[in-house]
Amino acid sequence: MEVKIGIQQSAREIALESPLSADEIASAVSAALADGGVLTLDDEKGRRVIVPADRLAYVEIGAEASRRVGFGT
Repeated sequence: MEVKIGIQQSAREIALESPLSADEIASAVSAALADGGVLTLDDEKGRRVIVPADRLAYVEIGAEASRRVGFGT
């Protein structure tokens, strides 16, 4: 699942591929915003992204990534 995270007062966004479903990501974001803690997500390569919930500008949850085979045109 492709996830893009916008951070307040930052020109760049964080983009990652997460093995979680869209519902799991949405509940993690909601929980982080509710308790004012941090949003923690792991990507498919094992890297961990930690963002303070009070600095979140937006979280965009994209379509599930499909594996591409061969050369696309």
